[in-house]
Amino acid sequence: MTASRVGVFGLLGSGNLGNDGSLEALLGYLRAEHPEAVVDALCGGPEVVSARYRIPATRLHWYRGEYRTASRAGAIAGKGLGKLVDAFRTAAWVRRHDVVIVPGMGVLEATLPLRPWGFPYALFLLCASGRLFGTRVALAGVGADAIGNRSTRALVRWSARLATYRSYRDGLSRDAMRTMGVDTARDEVYPDLAFALPTPSEPATPGLVCVGVMDFHGGDDDRDRAEEIHRRYVDGVTAFVRALVRDGRPVRLLTGDEVDRTVVASILDAVDSPLVTAADAASLADLMKETAAAEAVVATRYHNLVCALKVGTPTLALSYAAKSDALMAQRGLAAYRHPAREVDADRLLEQFRELEKAAAELRVTLAERNQVAARRLEEQFTALTAALFPTTDHAPTHAHALRETP
Repeated sequence: MTASRVGVFGLLGSGNLGNDGSLEALLGYLRAEHPEAVVDALCGGPEVVSARYRIPATRLHWYRGEYRTASRAGAIAGKGLGKLVDAFRTAAWVRRHDVVIVPGMGVLEATLPLRPWGFPYALFLLCASGRLFGTRVALAGVGADAIGNRSTRALVRWSARLATYRSYRDGLSRDAMRTMGVDTARDEVYPDLAFALPTPSEPATPGLVCVGVMDFHGGDDDRDRAEEIHRRYVDGVTAFVRALVRDGRPVRLLTGDEVDRTVVASILDAVDSPLVTAADAASLADLMKETAAAEAVVATRYHNLVCALKVGTPTLALSYAAKSDALMAQRGLAAYRHPAREVDADRLLEQFRELEKAAAELRVTLAERNQVAARRLEEQFTALTAALFPTTDHAPTHAHALRETP
């Protein structure tokens, strides 16, 4: 059998634990089902990806200051030249592969501030190159949402149209792409890829509450109010943590991206209590261990929520986007949401107490939903094999890693 040349693509190794967790889940599938595949990455943090996942990796952008705001003439020129160079670099990289997979992530959305000529342009180059050279490009379990900016929307729409295979992490994403003019009749919806990661077993710490925070400034359409939104969010979460401490509850602060550390520092400084500590999670596996040890979780970032729900811990979402609402609904916790843009510490505390009263029932619900998710992800990986490796003829071996113990 000829070894398939498989590329993985995205903002991987760039400090976002959710993105890296999606990559880890995909690599688990490839190593179990297609051990002959030769895998490498085109990504944001190649040094991290190579060291952590033992695969060769190439930097996504030629210009290293791609995601810094360009104000000087030299930086603007560098970015402009980088767009041209990246077109050739991406095409050359894609041409060397039989298959390229974009593993999960919200690559078809702009729920956080996003410029069209950053990642949306990079994704378009990938999908266009795949169509040009006959390389199969898969957007596997990705997130999407309605996009206001016309340029970003056009790039995302064409990227999706040019891909060989598409699946989504929720129905909201598929509906959004259909609204943007993509034919989704053959596209399936599966749980987020991170639900395929192993579930850790961690002893509970009595009274512990995990609070997942985020360097939140609103979405792409909130740029004019970004600082106001950020201040209200931090003040509200700080007041909530302070209320938990008054009740004698130990609080563990969680992050999902390196940029969130400033919010952690602000809360630690404002509350100034030995009951409040900060986790130093380097992966979704670490986050799962943290949330498994808690009696309850209140979290903002999408993959903080995924980790808590995956380990079956009753969870309340500080929701900043429709994807969080969809995730909570999938898991039977639609009633336990609070708007991240308008955090009201008193109301949040009331909701938290309601969550704790229903904890036993919610743990049963989550266990049942996680079993369903495991079965659906087996189907996702089977579909991926059929679409991308059509000559493969062997029985699935990944199922045992996905099934949860009843």
